Amino acid sequence: MGERIRSRNTLVIEEWEDIAAWAGDHIVTGPEGAATITEGYLDTGIPIAGPGAPLISEFAVMELVAVLGRSPDGGKAYVGRVVECAWRLPNVYAAVTAGKLAPWRAERIADLTHGLCAEAAAFVDRQLFNASGVGWAQLERLITEAVLRFDPEQAETDRNNAADHRHFDIGQVDEHGLVHLDGLLDAADGHDLNLAVARRAEVLGKLGDDSSLDVRRSKAAAELARQDLALDLIVPDDLEGPGVSRLAGARTSTTGHTIPGRKVVLNVHLTDTSLLDDTNPFANPCANPVGRWEEGRCPISTAQIREWLRAKDTTIIVRPVIDLAEHVPVDSYEIPDRHRTRVILRDHTCRFPHCTRPAQRCDIDHHRPYGEGGVTCPCNEVPLCRRHHRAKTHSRWRYDIVMPGSYLWTSPNRFQFRVDHRGTHPVHPPDQ
Repeated sequence: MGERIRSRNTLVIEEWEDIAAWAGDHIVTGPEGAATITEGYLDTGIPIAGPGAPLISEFAVMELVAVLGRSPDGGKAYVGRVVECAWRLPNVYAAVTAGKLAPWRAERIADLTHGLCAEAAAFVDRQLFNASGVGWAQLERLITEAVLRFDPEQAETDRNNAADHRHFDIGQVDEHGLVHLDGLLDAADGHDLNLAVARRAEVLGKLGDDSSLDVRRSKAAAELARQDLALDLIVPDDLEGPGVSRLAGARTSTTGHTIPGRKVVLNVHLTDTSLLDDTNPFANPCANPVGRWEEGRCPISTAQIREWLRAKDTTIIVRPVIDLAEHVPVDSYEIPDRHRTRVILRDHTCRFPHCTRPAQRCDIDHHRPYGEGGVTCPCNEVPLCRRHHRAKTHSRWRYDIVMPGSYLWTSPNRFQFRVDHRGTHPVHPPDQ
C-alpha cells in the first residue's frame, strides 16, 4: 500500500512539473498583456492564478484540460492551482516537487492564496517553508494576517461590509414549543455572550440542575433575557441628565439600580506603533496594522481594536511587555501566575504533536518532574492539555526541550515529532 501511494504521488508530481513547463510555453504577452491573434482568432490570455502570475492562452488551457480528462471548470481550476504554486508560491511548489508536501495540500493552500495581492501571497509562501506541519486553522489565520499587513484598505472594507450583515433572529415556534436562534455578532460581543451563558450554565449545574450542558446553556440564555426584563430602572433619554451619574464601569440612578457595563476581559496584543495615526491608520508607514486577539487566537486589525476600546464603559488596562526569555525559578512545586502567563504567551497551544487546544485551558507540566530535581521555572514548564498530560505521565510518550518553545516528542513505538510555533513535523520513522 505504501509503495503504491508513493508511486501515485510521484506521477502527480511529474504531472505538476509538466503543467508548469507547459504554462511557461503558453504565456500570452500581446498588447497590454491581454490577448494575441492566433491564426485569425483572438486568443485571450486568462488569469488562472492570482495577481503577478502570467496570463495563459485560453485555447491552450482548453486543450490541456481535455487531454487531462477533466471537466472544463474543474480542469481550469486545477491548472490554475499548479500555476499559482509555481509562480506565486515557490516554496510550496518546491516542497511538492521534492516530495515533502502532498499535492492535495498544496492545492488547498493555492485556493486560499488565489485572491491575495502579490505581496501577501509572497508573505504566506515565506512562512510555509515547511508547509506539511501547518494545520488548516493556522493557515487561515496566516492568510488573514497577510491581508491585514499588505492590503489593509481592502481588509477594512471587507470588515465593514461583513459587519453590515450582523443580525440576531428568533424563528417560529415549532410543534414542541421550541424556537431556533440564528445570529451573526461582533466577535467581542459573541465572546461576552458565550462567557455569560457558560457562567450561568455552570451555576445552574451547581444549584442542582441535572440537565445536559447544552440544555443548561439554553436555559442560561433565557435567564439573561429575564434578568434584563426584570429591571425596574427607567433610564431617561439623556443618560447625562439629572438622576444619572457616571461611575467606573457602570451608570447609576438615584434609586441605586445599575445598568452594568462590560464585565469581561478581552486580551489583545499590539505594538506601540499600532495606534499611531488615529485618523488614518494606513497613512503612516511605520504603523503596524495587525494585532492579536488572545481569546480568538487570531490576528485582528487595529481598526477593530479601536472600536472595542471606544465601547462605552470599557476599562483599558495596559500591561508591561513580558520578556518571554526570562527565567526566574521559584522554590516550590506550585506554578505561579507569572510563569503560567509567560508559558501561555510563548507556546499558545498544547505542545503535544498536532494538538491545538489553547494553552489557557492546559495544565502546566514540569518537563523534568519536580520530585526528581526539576525546577519550577518557565524553562522547565510546558503547556499540555489534560489528555496529553496524562499520556506523558502514564504512558511511554516522552519529550525533550530542544529550546524554549521547541520540543522533540518520541512515541511509544519510537516515532519522533518536532513541535514548535510552525506546527508539527515528523522527524524520521522508527528504527527498524
